[in-house]
Amino acid sequence: MIDFLAKEKIWFDKPRYDEAERRFYERHINVRYVCVFQDVGANAILQDIARARENIQKSLAGNAASNNPADQGELISRIKSLELENRSLHKVVDDLRAALSRLECRVAVLEKPPASVTAAPLRTCTNGSAVQQKNSGPVKEDDDDDIDLFGSDEDEEADKLKEQRLKEYAEKKAKKPALIAKSSILLDVKPWDDETDMAKLEECVRSVQADGLLWGASKLVPVGYGIKKLQISCVVEDDKVGTDLLEEEITKFEDFVQSVDVAAFNKI
Repeated sequence: MIDFLAKEKIWFDKPRYDEAERRFYERHINVRYVCVFQDVGANAILQDIARARENIQKSLAGNAASNNPADQGELISRIKSLELENRSLHKVVDDLRAALSRLECRVAVLEKPPASVTAAPLRTCTNGSAVQQKNSGPVKEDDDDDIDLFGSDEDEEADKLKEQRLKEYAEKKAKKPALIAKSSILLDVKPWDDETDMAKLEECVRSVQADGLLWGASKLVPVGYGIKKLQISCVVEDDKVGTDLLEEEITKFEDFVQSVDVAAFNKI
């Protein structure tokens, strides 16, 4: 049996060789990865160095450009123009302040009370300070009062124009007719019976005349049993004629009129 096994070709050390081969390949692969990683790191460092050099060159170029005499001259000219503009603005502000001070003095002169007042008013000067004039006697009018700032002629013309316009307005208002309140009235005039002469009755009604009374259309309206009533309209001025007056005047014709009623009353 042992001789048989000695003649067989069996590789008893194969596991050892497989382990050795595995370690060899692992070591070879790790070395390659390390080289690759080293190459990548070196490239990143080189790129950072290149970027730093580029930034330094740009900064040096900017400093050189800023030291350019042409740019400095342009900057100086702009500064000078700004200074001139600032001076002109200061001058304008000073002129406005002076004009405001003069205007305050004029307003103070115009607002000063009459000369009969014993106490002198405060007068504002151009420098902004207030000075009170002391005087034991009547207050003397200042020389500025002799100067008519607005002009008396203009005031007179304005007053005349105002009076003329007021007069024209009053005349126009007087010529305009006043609004007269009027009313439209519809009367029902009833006779005694069917034998009453309705034409004569209407003639009697229309014979009633008054200032502010205007008779209108009329018609006969059946009431019943052959009796008809006279329905007549009229327009009256409210201030001059009323319904009581109409009823009183129409009912005076006792031979024809039994009663008078107001059928309708409308404002015009």
